[in-house]
Amino acid sequence: MINRRFILEGLECTCRIGIYDHERAAPQRVLIDAELLMSPVSEPTSDDVDDSLNYDEIRDKILGIVGSRHFDLQETLARELFDALRTLDGVVGLRVRTAKPEAYPDCEQIAYQLSDL
Repeated sequence: MINRRFILEGLECTCRIGIYDHERAAPQRVLIDAELLMSPVSEPTSDDVDDSLNYDEIRDKILGIVGSRHFDLQETLARELFDALRTLDGVVGLRVRTAKPEAYPDCEQIAYQLSDL
């Protein structure tokens, strides 16, 4: 069987996130990755975008959640993204990863991931 996946990598967002005063003072850069495993029966039967999950829908859903409020924890942000993307038509498995690339000066990034793949 062929697996079908939508993969969105490195979506750079500005997010109000963190528990420390310096994090609450201003939004910070967050990177989002999402991998959506699609049901074989949801494979498009034509070359029409209406027969497929539109990439815009994935990206817009992520950006809407990221910009919706302040998140104390990456875990909370990742869970909201995971739960929302899981409801998209045809999605049967999912991996969501959030990363804060500026959290520590001696780390490339600090990340959190949820997956049922």
